[in-house]
Amino acid sequence: MKYFCLIFICLLFSCEEKKDVLLPQSNVSIVKDVQDHSPIYIFFKIEGKDTLAEVNRKNSIISTNWIFNIDKRLPLKLVIPEVIKLQEKKRKDSAHKNEKAQNYYSYADSVGKNLAFLHFTKVYYKMNKPKFGILIYFTKKNSILVNGISVEKSNLQNYLTNLESDKPNKFMFSFSTNMSFENYIQNRILITSLKLPDYNLVNEEFIF
Repeated sequence: MKYFCLIFICLLFSCEEKKDVLLPQSNVSIVKDVQDHSPIYIFFKIEGKDTLAEVNRKNSIISTNWIFNIDKRLPLKLVIPEVIKLQEKKRKDSAHKNEKAQNYYSYADSVGKNLAFLHFTKVYYKMNKPKFGILIYFTKKNSILVNGISVEKSNLQNYLTNLESDKPNKFMFSFSTNMSFENYIQNRILITSLKLPDYNLVNEEFIF
């Protein structure tokens, strides 16, 4: 019931503001429930020939979990700079900081027919290409290049596991600036399903 309540709140907000958010879809729920949360909306907006990301966070409270409701049509080049600003604001607000408060993206589980959430609190976004490590690049067309070599999504786990190196590889997960937010969420869910040692991972993601 709580999922339908949250969906209703989003729709009610949309009606009042005459706006809506088309959420990304996936076929799995990473997190099914988030308590003590505040909503942040990033709307898809057209002005003339320009596409804009319009942020509304007037109901957000620093000490709570933040749920980012972001329109799936927006490209990462518009979404991620806004996410970075909001992350930095929350991280720097020491007066109201709650170490247990997390950040989540919302999306729709098309199989379970419920609202689901993807945790990203510890991710630091960089709007540039990484300078070292194994570059795992998700393209605008939703294909994957590992150091320039095309790898099928179904084979990504096996490919990364069997990369030869005389020292631990650092995997730099990177995404096209023109990728839609929906494809980004789907690819992030793929990444969470990979079984990789912590020493292969960094807390940064690159958008370029």
